[in-house]
Amino acid sequence: MQPLEIQSFSYDDRAGLLPVLLSALADGGGWVIDRRTVSASVVEISVEAQLRSIVELYGAIVVAGLELTRSSHFALTDLCTCRRNAADLVDLGQILTLRLEISFLEDLTLHSLLASGSSPA
Repeated sequence: MQPLEIQSFSYDDRAGLLPVLLSALADGGGWVIDRRTVSASVVEISVEAQLRSIVELYGAIVVAGLELTRSSHFALTDLCTCRRNAADLVDLGQILTLRLEISFLEDLTLHSLLASGSSPA
């Protein structure tokens, strides 16, 4: 099964958000299988979880402070619907892989505006 691609972003500090997120993922029933830095502002985390814990994992991602794209919300909502309609325990035990891409965005500050030489819209 292909990993589910989840795109997210945050204005929070990377050093503060990542420990909270990793703890929340574990508390939500997931386990991190890989973590890598893609660029100075992008981190990618691969997480596995059973279908039975997708609702808790979805909540953990949001509570940790990540903002999800619309398509990512739809994909996770679809999994929650699959969980609710799972026919038996075998279906609930199915292992899912999520590839969570996090973009860290900087707040627009007066200093960054002056440094770039642009004006606010």
